[in-house]
Amino acid sequence: MKEECGVVGIILPEDRPRSNAVAFKLYYALYALQHRGQESTGIMVHNGTRPLSIKGMGLVPDVYNKDSLGHLVGNAGVGHVRYSTNGGSKIENCQPFVLNFKGGTVAIAHNGNLVNARELKDELENEGRIFISDSDTEVIGHLLVKQLIKHNPVESIRNVMRKLVGSYSLVLFINGNIYAVRDPLGFKPLCFGEVDGGYGVFSESVAIDTLNGTLIRDVRPGEVIAFTGSGFESHQITNEPHPAHCVFEYIYFARPDSVIDGKLVYKVREKIGRELAHEHPVDADIVSPVPDSGITSAIGYARESGTMYLEGLMKNRYIGRTFILPGQDLRETAVRLKMNAIQENIKGKRVVLVDDSIVRGTTSRRIIDMIKKVGASEVHSRVGSPAIIAPCYLGIDMATRQELIASYKTVKEVKELISADSLGYLSIDGLMRALGCNKNDMCIGCLTGEYPIEIPGEKCRKKQTRLNDFSETGRSSQAVSSDSL
Repeated sequence: MKEECGVVGIILPEDRPRSNAVAFKLYYALYALQHRGQESTGIMVHNGTRPLSIKGMGLVPDVYNKDSLGHLVGNAGVGHVRYSTNGGSKIENCQPFVLNFKGGTVAIAHNGNLVNARELKDELENEGRIFISDSDTEVIGHLLVKQLIKHNPVESIRNVMRKLVGSYSLVLFINGNIYAVRDPLGFKPLCFGEVDGGYGVFSESVAIDTLNGTLIRDVRPGEVIAFTGSGFESHQITNEPHPAHCVFEYIYFARPDSVIDGKLVYKVREKIGRELAHEHPVDADIVSPVPDSGITSAIGYARESGTMYLEGLMKNRYIGRTFILPGQDLRETAVRLKMNAIQENIKGKRVVLVDDSIVRGTTSRRIIDMIKKVGASEVHSRVGSPAIIAPCYLGIDMATRQELIASYKTVKEVKELISADSLGYLSIDGLMRALGCNKNDMCIGCLTGEYPIEIPGEKCRKKQTRLNDFSETGRSSQAVSSDSL
């Protein structure tokens, strides 16, 4: 699995002299969210007259420098780090997308994936709209511009939301203000806080911490928040009875020090490890993580089981995520280059190896073979998620159903394929206990094959109310100012 995307929006007080302060804050926030996407990045700052932007392929420190950021002067802007889920890996798909229209300027940064993007794009192209990318984010931008010609920003956003099916956490710049938008089921995380006397919107709270800001709260599912230089106003556009937060934010994607929808990710992962120890105990000498995402769960497993925690693998953190070598022998070298076994910690020991998930099984097999080669007497694989049996359509670049090993193999067959002495997946009930919530409030489609929204050819666990089916009461947005929140 690959990361999704990270979005940022910052606005400083209106009476603050225009400077490059917003640009540098966006830069540091994107650096804090780099784990969410390493493919491309972009920053747009508006100087009061026109948008100024920098975009590029690669990592945040490779795309920006002090001189380039110094020219981005303005009091409001948006930023993005990307891993492609819809649209190819090319500069044309780099965000934020900036659209100039008769009424001003729109910039849009998007985390998520639209299920009906193709349908919406066809409609827009039939109207004569021209696209420069194959990203679903540009579709949202064109829909929004159409509405802004006729309506105010909040009404325009509401009308666009009625057309969108899928996941989206958006940060928008519209004519001097910043808007935060979260889809009705809240698939992707989005939060906001106070930053240097102004406000910022971020995919994860770690970016607020990086900027020495103060977390206010998460953006609620179906909510639109308008930020000006002097305050913010909330508009609750929809009120779905149950959200559908992406469960893999807690298992893998988010940084452990992030707080998402009121839950500290580190604490959830530690509890995942404890649940694993309850469900799949084994006599062993050490508990070792697959770094980095398995570390916190391995700590929980060790604490609950009373087995010593000891690192058996060391990760090379200077290898890019896109490192690729052709051929089987070279792929084996790539695995060893990314991760090396610590022989003295492993030799002669019975090892519990804790990982966040098993997707295709090939990497797990190579890691276990590496550990056994340096002398482990036994390797017991423990997985901090239930078996992944179905693809994701909502913003995770995951393997196809045919490539997902658990979709067509039993636990015993997976165990044999990865060369483990035993294999234990966390149960869905155990995962929900670790999360402290009901499975109806999470998106677990990849674990069950039943999705919280209608996807052609797939099962839907419930009938989601489409926005254009809402009653007049449900469609109206109620404004709440920052003074009352």
